[in-house]
Amino acid sequence: MLFTIMDLQGFIVSFLSLALLVSGQYDGSRYAWYTSAATDFNSALPVGNGRLGGLMYCTPTEKISLNENSIWSGPFLNRLNPNASSVLSHVRSMLESGNITGAGQVALPNMAGNPTSPQHYTPLGQLSLDFGHSSQGSLNRWLDTYQGNSGCSYIYNGVNYTREIVANYPTGVLAMRLQAGQAGQLNINISLSRSQNVISNTASTSGGVNSIVMRGNSGGSDPYFTAEAQVILSGGSVSASGSSLMVRGATTVDILFDAETSYRYSTEADAEAVLARRLSSATSQGYQALRTAAIADNTALIGRVSLDLGSSSGSAANLPTNQRLSNYKTNPGGDVQLVTLMYNMGRHLLVASSRDTGPLSLPANLQGIWNEDFNPAWGSKYTININLEMNYWHAETTNLAETTKPFWDLLALAKTRGQLAASSMYGCPGFVLHHNTDLWGDPAPVDYGTPYTLWPMGGLWLSSHLMEHYRFTGNKTFLQETAWPILQSAADFSFCFTFLWNGYYTTGPSLSPENSFIVPSNESTAGHSEGIDLSPTMDNSLLYQLFSDVIEACQILGLTSSECSNAKNYLSKIKRPQIGSYGQILEWRQEYGETDPGMRHLSPLFDLYPGSQMTPTVSSSLATAAGILLDHRMQHGSGSTGWSRAWVIACYARLFNGGSAWNNVQAFLQTFPLTNLFNSNDGPPMQIDGNFGFTAGVTELFLQSHAGLVHILPALPSALPTGSVTGLVGRGGFEVDIHWSNGVLESASITSKLGSTLALSVANGSSFSVNGQKYSGAIGTQPGGVYNITLH
Repeated sequence: MLFTIMDLQGFIVSFLSLALLVSGQYDGSRYAWYTSAATDFNSALPVGNGRLGGLMYCTPTEKISLNENSIWSGPFLNRLNPNASSVLSHVRSMLESGNITGAGQVALPNMAGNPTSPQHYTPLGQLSLDFGHSSQGSLNRWLDTYQGNSGCSYIYNGVNYTREIVANYPTGVLAMRLQAGQAGQLNINISLSRSQNVISNTASTSGGVNSIVMRGNSGGSDPYFTAEAQVILSGGSVSASGSSLMVRGATTVDILFDAETSYRYSTEADAEAVLARRLSSATSQGYQALRTAAIADNTALIGRVSLDLGSSSGSAANLPTNQRLSNYKTNPGGDVQLVTLMYNMGRHLLVASSRDTGPLSLPANLQGIWNEDFNPAWGSKYTININLEMNYWHAETTNLAETTKPFWDLLALAKTRGQLAASSMYGCPGFVLHHNTDLWGDPAPVDYGTPYTLWPMGGLWLSSHLMEHYRFTGNKTFLQETAWPILQSAADFSFCFTFLWNGYYTTGPSLSPENSFIVPSNESTAGHSEGIDLSPTMDNSLLYQLFSDVIEACQILGLTSSECSNAKNYLSKIKRPQIGSYGQILEWRQEYGETDPGMRHLSPLFDLYPGSQMTPTVSSSLATAAGILLDHRMQHGSGSTGWSRAWVIACYARLFNGGSAWNNVQAFLQTFPLTNLFNSNDGPPMQIDGNFGFTAGVTELFLQSHAGLVHILPALPSALPTGSVTGLVGRGGFEVDIHWSNGVLESASITSKLGSTLALSVANGSSFSVNGQKYSGAIGTQPGGVYNITLH
């Protein structure tokens, strides 16, 4: 095949981009880049189209780690414990009478799931590319968080070689281009592999199509998959041998990849027909068109928000990212652009791992979509006592509302599964989820321990995201058709599961994720650690949020169902947060001794963030108590994981404490990022919720919109005297651009998407004007109207 003009244009684009990298001119707020190959999974660079994920290493013998988000370890397991309903009343009676130890001893074996864990996420495999190169001179590799693509360049025997990978969402494939700077210099052995459960793996050059097709499953059962890589050459020749393709004497090689699974299709033939259509479409378009479409799609989302926190000192932002991370540990003030890069990385990873891919879209799991282990940490599942929720905290505020559709798909599936669990375990209507689920919506309790297993509130926390989506988007059809059936079902379960005790509707057995307390002397085995109790603060907060959401939805939709009236009655008898002996928010119904004063979970502060009942604009007394508990936790070592530290950032921002929030922004970057900027818990394995939570927490410094108030620069740190952010979104459908200098607002522009009433605050109470008129109270807006804000 001839080296075409389009190939030449693509080569020029890649070469110029890489030349910029070599000269150190890449924007340090946008690019992660390195001068050495990746040594492991946590230094390889991630791309994704929401369903397919790839990690490029840029080693002499390249491997691309591949994932498809519905390849898990097996089919649905009904793990519900048949004894659960028979012991429920007895466990409650023991808790009411003070026999905490006994309650745990009865509840755990009779209510925990069997087996104790659902299915876990597994890798698809890897694409191997053996170039026959023994070294790589002048190596540079990069990830563009704006365009969403990744690549590398190096010199071998005087020839410049480049590789680039793009994840194309419109067509649904991964596409890779390999190029040699001199004609005919590409020699590559190409193979697909997987270390477990491969049914067949065959390379072929028949019919003018050069392909490798690999089929596999989870070990003899669903989900099964078919993966195919098609190889297109410019120049040279290709032959097949077993499961490998051998390319000789080529100048450009394009590889187009897709995988389809039985999760979304009724038969293997249906899945493979979709696979064939996608690859046929990709082949007809060609690499350059796929690249252009992928970048246009990605930048249309990513480009909505732009954050500028100023420039780093000297050349700090021009260094390779691994050097910047190392330098930041000792000099965080010198590289403010690293904060912006990490912020942008959080948005890139969400777009790459969570898109509407049709029926049964899957949300970002504990590792997004990137995983190379068959037994990954925590199963790489959907942990729903914080982690899945945190994955989507920044989706609405940073203008990526489209990425939430997979969340709703999984929640709708889990609702159906959870109805059986509610009936079987608790004798209740509605649906219940515990602290973990999988791609099948497994509702049963997970693992085996009283501080984490028996928490029947996961469905309520997930449901709270539905009403939040409506508040940001104003999508009434979504509220009616998607949100309301789930809110209604969550409410039905809560009306049944709670019981009146000491004048309040009470949960139990339950716990405060994933904390434990010291059993008091008068409540069974004194001094022992326990977790199961009645009415933890977080449960009350989630009930308060759910019933408030139900009431709001009923008003908007004009509903008069029993859930509407019951929600009002129950809301009036939900215990509000209590304050303890040193002025702190209490975590449980009484002030137990602490087993872990620096607990990483901030469960009793749900009403501070992501809720709002403990914020200063709603309750100054609760905000003060929340701040005391937060300070206490931090003084004893909380924030010890990346996701926990991200939650801390958001909580301090909600308290208008920009200084403490910023200190924790810096501590996060000094401690938790891995080489490729994946979040960790101070070392591998990666856990992606911290990436997402970091972006959400930083956003709260500049814009907050809870409790009916759009608040501009509520927690601006003194370390950021000048900067701007554009495209953030506030509840009520307000898109907000903010510019500040010398530590105060310079100007802000608010575009009203929905025509909602606009109540405003600037920098915690500054006097200001809107469109030249002094602001004196909430104003009516017009859809599409622009409202310019300046200080007096």
